[in-house]
Amino acid sequence: MRGYSIWRPLMLIAVALLTRSLVTNLCLMFGMSPDSSANVAMIAMLVAAFVMYNRITKQRRK
Repeated sequence: MRGYSIWRPLMLIAVALLTRSLVTNLCLMFGMSPDSSANVAMIAMLVAAFVMYNRITKQRRK
């Protein structure tokens, strides 16, 4: 476990959860129903986590 960093997975989780809460609150502010805003937030969370993961792995390959 020499090259393992505990901060990478923690940052990935934090970015995903913060994105989800931000998108949920924005959707609710603009008048979406709670169920629809939760679905949109889940998609945004997955996209943010995927982008962050790709950026992390791209830096490690170099």
